[in-house]
Amino acid sequence: MLPNFFMMLCAVFMGAALPDWSQASEKTVEPAEFSAMISNITFELPLDFCGEKVPIENSDVYERLEKQFLFFVWRRHQVILWMKRSSRYMPYIEKRLKENNMPEDLKYVPIVESALLPHIGSPKNAVGFWQFIKATGLRFGLTVNSDIDERRNIYKSTEAAIAYFRKLYGDFSSWTLAAAAYNMGETGLRSNIEFQKTDDFYHLYLPLETQDYILSIVAAKIILSDPDKYGFRFSKEDLYAPAEFDLVQVQCSDNTSLQIVAEAAGTYFKTIKDLNPEFRGRYLPGGNYSIAIPKGAAESFQAKYETLIRRDHEVRQAEPEAKKEPVAQKRFYVVKRGDSLTAIAQRFNVSLSELMAWNRLKHQNHIEPGKRLLVGD
Repeated sequence: MLPNFFMMLCAVFMGAALPDWSQASEKTVEPAEFSAMISNITFELPLDFCGEKVPIENSDVYERLEKQFLFFVWRRHQVILWMKRSSRYMPYIEKRLKENNMPEDLKYVPIVESALLPHIGSPKNAVGFWQFIKATGLRFGLTVNSDIDERRNIYKSTEAAIAYFRKLYGDFSSWTLAAAAYNMGETGLRSNIEFQKTDDFYHLYLPLETQDYILSIVAAKIILSDPDKYGFRFSKEDLYAPAEFDLVQVQCSDNTSLQIVAEAAGTYFKTIKDLNPEFRGRYLPGGNYSIAIPKGAAESFQAKYETLIRRDHEVRQAEPEAKKEPVAQKRFYVVKRGDSLTAIAQRFNVSLSELMAWNRLKHQNHIEPGKRLLVGD
């Protein structure tokens, strides 16, 4: 068996040479050969999740595992993208799990949850790498509002996930049950355990999504622990490189434009957005922020930023009085439960685009009850 795939990726991250998987075989696995190979697959025993046995001698467990496994290997493009993105994010996740004495298998959770995509969301309004819902994100220290959503930040969301899993393990004394609770919620899992009088995950009747959830993580572990076995071969150049950046501490006045940050860093607005996926719009509210900027730009950033901020302030102060609308003449509206931007625009006889521009909103912004909106004169 080949060395663990993620150990190889860590080696890449540290600058070591990676085996040339593209040359591992003289020919590519053809569809017919691949079909025959998969149809005769057997799982190597013993199987475990976080050191806890997966009882595949149980026919139901085996069938569910096989279903998830086949689903993944036949969606080969998805596994390929998992592997490519893993080289970008997995070294950090593995490092933090190890430093916190957490099971290494938890690294497969964000792969199954989000395919390692920062902006992905679910029908239940879970967002980001680890798919936190808002309430849980806030509970574990993440900022989640209309301006900033740290569920999209790999570093901060990983810290929150580690804290949450540690709490769940403390509650249930099992990593398998902790992962089940992560998927369906602690209250629902505890209720099922009490009603069914068993705390063995594999003997609990839970929502079908949760029954499959653990086995989907195990299936991802099987494939990514030995990708060559299933025809996934890559060279170092095929993998996505980790982002390189400098972190700068920035003091922002109210509604500071990220375009000013980009100009101070000598880069583009898109680059700042890509490096900081937690920033939701074009502006940051007043406060102190740790912002990622392109590698090498930190040395001259602060002086440029202060110059640009001062110039922007002077320009706004120098605007002709005719262009300055007295605050007293402006009308505001406090959002109520059930309101939408379209309905508010219609109520005040303004266009949706004007309403959004005045309030520096974008279409996907979720307006929450209590938010104060400028609605016209």
